[in-house]
Amino acid sequence: MNIHKTILTFLVLWSLTGLGQAVPSKAENIDYIVTFGNKADATWGDDDFSQVFFFAIPETFSEPFYIRVFDPDCGGEHDQENKGFNTTTTYTLYGGEGAYKNKAAINIDPIGDYKSGVELVSETFGVDEELDNNWYSFGPINPNEGEYDGDLKSHIFKLIAEGKSGDDGNMYRYFLSKSSSDNIEILGANVFTYEYTFRLKNQAGTQTYFYPFVDKNTVKITQHNFDFDNDGAIKVYSSLKNGHYSNFSSDGKWSKGVHSIEKEEQGKSMNIRLIKRATFQNDMTLYITNEYNIPVPLFATPLGGMPKYVYKVDVKYKTK
Repeated sequence: MNIHKTILTFLVLWSLTGLGQAVPSKAENIDYIVTFGNKADATWGDDDFSQVFFFAIPETFSEPFYIRVFDPDCGGEHDQENKGFNTTTTYTLYGGEGAYKNKAAINIDPIGDYKSGVELVSETFGVDEELDNNWYSFGPINPNEGEYDGDLKSHIFKLIAEGKSGDDGNMYRYFLSKSSSDNIEILGANVFTYEYTFRLKNQAGTQTYFYPFVDKNTVKITQHNFDFDNDGAIKVYSSLKNGHYSNFSSDGKWSKGVHSIEKEEQGKSMNIRLIKRATFQNDMTLYITNEYNIPVPLFATPLGGMPKYVYKVDVKYKTK
């Protein structure tokens, strides 16, 4: 199975939407990406204190671009304090050979040579009042510094956020932009991750959405979730599944739900939906794998459009 060619299908469909450069996106309905300091207890919801996102710049785009981070520091309005802020977060951008194609780079765990490629820039933030609730821009970045992928027809960059010290939770967002001072989308560009650590919205009844795209060869997917705190339900939606329940995790535990893929579901986006039960702050981790245990990339907006359940009407004719 060629995972890069699979993602190419994603990108072709994605180019029709023009969305997906804000992370989290409106379609996901997530409050923030979250990375905790490496001294935090895993029961806060971050299983490995590291978050990797990939930024795909189409080969037709030759202008400098920027990766913008909203609220990159840890200490202030949005972040999770644990007995006084003491956490630093390091953001490191990689390009060049191996940044994306190295198998360790797309692993869901920060092990092996996952920091592959050429380091382009690295910044560390602790408590910073000037950056609290404000944007910080990496760049200008030359698209040609990314790792070129012929299947994707894009230059790929990898951005790793690491909790380097402390035990607080850093809440932040990304935007892939043409501008250093504003969020202006790049036509045909994409942002995706293979494991997502995030904060749910803090209202009972709210729903969060993930959109794995199932290629034409997939016969099974497994959703893995960590530290959901029994906070509601997880359901699977597709053209054939209209809210099938999946397994969910308790405090500091992993759980997984296995779902077979029918022919009618192949080549389409699915919708993994988290439905919140209680009103409390909840951070957790989620990723999806196929039957080969290969992580499925999670894009910010469904590729090819929102998954729609196809109702089937059973009509029986009576003869006189």
